[in-house]
Amino acid sequence: MPSPANTSGLRDNHSRGTVADFLTAKIRDGSKLSVVSAYFTIYAYEALKQALDRIEHMDFLFGEPSFSNRLDPDKTEKKSFLIDVDGLRLANRLQQKRVAKECADWIEHKVDIKTVKQSNLLHGKMYHVDNGGVEEAILGSSNFTVRGLGLGADGNNIELNLIVDSSRDRQELRQWFSELWNDDALAKDVKREVLDYLCKLYANQSPQFVYYLTLFHLFRDYLDGTRDIDEDIRRVALPDTLIWKALFSFQKDGAKAAINKIRNYNGCILADSVGLGKTFTGLAVIKYFELRNERVLVLCPKKLSRNWTIYRLPSSLNPFTDDKFRFDVLHHTDLSRNSGESNGIDLAALNWGAYDLVVIDESHNFRNNKLATQRPGDTEPRRSRYQRFMEDIIASGVRTKVLLLSATPVNNQLADSFPASLSQRQASDLGPLSQRGSGPAVFRRLGLRGRRSPAHVP
Repeated sequence: MPSPANTSGLRDNHSRGTVADFLTAKIRDGSKLSVVSAYFTIYAYEALKQALDRIEHMDFLFGEPSFSNRLDPDKTEKKSFLIDVDGLRLANRLQQKRVAKECADWIEHKVDIKTVKQSNLLHGKMYHVDNGGVEEAILGSSNFTVRGLGLGADGNNIELNLIVDSSRDRQELRQWFSELWNDDALAKDVKREVLDYLCKLYANQSPQFVYYLTLFHLFRDYLDGTRDIDEDIRRVALPDTLIWKALFSFQKDGAKAAINKIRNYNGCILADSVGLGKTFTGLAVIKYFELRNERVLVLCPKKLSRNWTIYRLPSSLNPFTDDKFRFDVLHHTDLSRNSGESNGIDLAALNWGAYDLVVIDESHNFRNNKLATQRPGDTEPRRSRYQRFMEDIIASGVRTKVLLLSATPVNNQLADSFPASLSQRQASDLGPLSQRGSGPAVFRRLGLRGRRSPAHVP
């Protein structure tokens, strides 16, 4: 009994045959093709290369203006002249340069390409073959892609295409195509633009170009994120401050990245190497939040206290006096105290949970999460600095954001880091900082920001 593929006038790339089979059977030496499709891929050409190289000429009409408009970013549409995997395996992608060159040579000698000027104007797909007066045609939903033609290695689109078996209809289709093709108000020539695009795929690129392109893809998310933050820091007038003007370009980039991570995830690690000015970068981040009327606390080792308090004083040693920093400074060891005074702050009366941002200098000192040693006479369990930080600052009061400063956030493994331990907290009220996980996932959430590794961990 004949199969549906042999008897049906439909081609669905499923049980009723493929569009590729139809074209392969109908194309002859010297055929003239007229095609309407929203997409064109070089791999579709490669799959039908044996048949397409035999033709005399093809007129290809894009049903979307996106390829030509892509040269003008303001007019980009969703669809485009695609160079993609399109159902083929990875090995095929490695042949892209060769395929692009062969496709460009074929287009140069045998193909004219136009596109409609208006988006969402032409939705139909059509393949018309003229063999010296003997016409064949199929129309429906299939684009000129590997899956659209039914040649996908990992499966095809289920399409709906109808073979046109009426001579009158085939002639009328050819006339319809000619009317669109020759209407300068509806269509324009883009052959040279397509060839220029293909040339970029097979042209030999300099190592410098490859390096810059790699950097762009590594830092694309970071670049996208800084666009919004640029507007925000201008709104709060951060660029007008002395601290911002004192930063080098790389420090400004670091500050913007840190601000963006803190806004999105409530936490960030600034892991610049020793000598790259983490303190100044941290001060710029602090000033951003102070300009938003948020309260800031700096926690640092006692021996580094002067390094921070100097920037709050009306002193000749303070280059940023006019910025009027107002952040509080306490020591790591103050987290182990319930009374006494530190830098003019009464620890017994201090509301640790009232700070909007906590900056921890030398934050790798919080790596140890062991319980504090109990002493004779203790009436209540003693808490470690880490426990005090988590319970009295993070989990209490306002939702607190955290900036961690450390040149050595990791010793042997990612789990060494402070945020990796922090992420293992079970409490549900810690916000985004409490999302459990380990390794790269933790650093994606908290925003590893360091000069020795990409700003964004993919």
